[in-house]
Formats: sequence, structure tokens, C-alpha cells
Amino acid sequence: MIDIVPLNPHVGAEVRGLDLAREIEPSVAAELYAAWLRHHVLVFRGQALTADDQRRFTLLFGEIQPPRSRPGQRDPNNPVLYIGNATIDGQRGELPEGDMQFHADQCYYENPAKGAVLYALEIPSRGGNTLFASTGAAYDSLPEELREQIDRLQVLFLYDYEKNANRKAPTNWAGAPRYVHPAVVLHPETRRRTLLVNRLMADSIVGMPREQSDGLIERLCQATERPEHIYEHEWQVGDLLIWDNRATLHARTDFDPAERRVLRRLAIRGERPIPAVPIAALAS
Repeated sequence: MIDIVPLNPHVGAEVRGLDLAREIEPSVAAELYAAWLRHHVLVFRGQALTADDQRRFTLLFGEIQPPRSRPGQRDPNNPVLYIGNATIDGQRGELPEGDMQFHADQCYYENPAKGAVLYALEIPSRGGNTLFASTGAAYDSLPEELREQIDRLQVLFLYDYEKNANRKAPTNWAGAPRYVHPAVVLHPETRRRTLLVNRLMADSIVGMPREQSDGLIERLCQATERPEHIYEHEWQVGDLLIWDNRATLHARTDFDPAERRVLRRLAIRGERPIPAVPIAALAS
């Protein structure tokens, strides 16, 4: 018997009464998947998990996506990525310091991640929290006339892992991965409209003057980042957390770089986002 306790009206729920080091029955797996679609983020406290345990759990939600950062420097057969400021099992941790602006993982590729699973190995005494924002609630909060406008817009997403990993900043974007996606997409399973626009990776609205584009992107980011749309997770060692990248943005708060922060990450392979307005309608 498991309990699913909502943590925020729009995003996040804690799952109690489940040991993820054990095999999960199909009926329980189906219950977890339904809860994930409903709450977008599931939190499991007090887990003692190996990497194989984490892999087994992740596969309940989809196919595992190998890391896309520094592909030439990684073992393509090892899907584990460490988010941390230390070296673990011979692998240097990624995103080691500082806060990180709101974003959706891999939205600068044709196929962004479906979701991701983080497991906490070492946590600083304060800070380094992860914030999750509901992009469906953000879209629903917009005035109707603005929703109708952005339903038809396309956005250029780009990201340079080496130059602006944590915060958007002026840089030379030559060679940076990039892709154009709709500003508003349909969740492929719930069919809910969600905002894909985010502060870290949305560069510009296609066909719109830069000043106007910047202003609209800022307005949409502010809607997503309203406190009522956000669940802030304060990590403890042994926490496992899975989020739906198709229904949320996430960010990180700052922490003392002198303290170790290490989380083990597995990503779930996704598909190309579905436009809120069909491509044929955009051309008419």
C-alpha cells in the first residue's frame, strides 16, 4: 500500500511506503505512472539505491537516454551522469557550482528528454535546492488573447554547455546545438497545453523583432516562475526524484561550493514536441 501526498496544487507529490531497491509490481508501476502524469514530479524519500536500482526504476517510465553533454568524452554505453562538484567512479561531475535558471532539458534538440531521475548521494548543509514549475498552470494563467497569440508562435532554442551552462549570457553561439520548437506544445499523453519557453534556453521568437521577442519571452517566463506554480525541493541524502520534462521547467538555487553536492542522474528518451496548433494551420 502506497500513499501519494501532493506537495503543491500544481506540481509535485511525495510517494510513501515504497522501497525502490525492490522489484515493483506491475500494478504499482501503473499507479506510479498515472501519478507522474497527474503531478509531474514524484519524490521518494529515504531510499538506499545502487545505480542498477535506479536504472530499473527509470525503465518503468521509458527508454533511457544517454547523456548528450560532452559526447566525445563519455562511454556511450554508460547512461549515468553525475551532477556534482566532485569526481565519482572516475567521472567528473557536471554543473558543479552556482544557481541555474529555469529550463527544460534538451529542448535545443529535435527530441527533448521525456523526463529524468535524480538520486541524492551528497547534499550541502544548505542551498542547492531544485525548483519545479508547472508549464501547464503557467499557460492556463495567461489572458485568453495572449494564449491565442502564442499558440501559433515558434521559438529558437539554443544552448552552449561549455559557455553558459547555468545562466543565459552574451556569448559566441557558433556551433551551439539549436532547434526551433513551438512556444506552446501539447503533452503527448494528457493533451494539455504547456509552455515550452524558458529563461535559459529560449533565444528568440521566430520572425519577431528582437526587442519585441525579448519582451514576450520575459513575460512568459515570469508567468511560469510565479511562486504558486512552483514546488521547491530541499534535498536529503537518499532522495530520489523523477520529473516530467514535458510538463515542467526546473531550476537550481545557489550553494556553498566548498561543500559537496552530488546527484546521480538518468534521463528518459523523448520525442519531438507536438505543436498546440497543427503545422498545416500555421501555414494557412
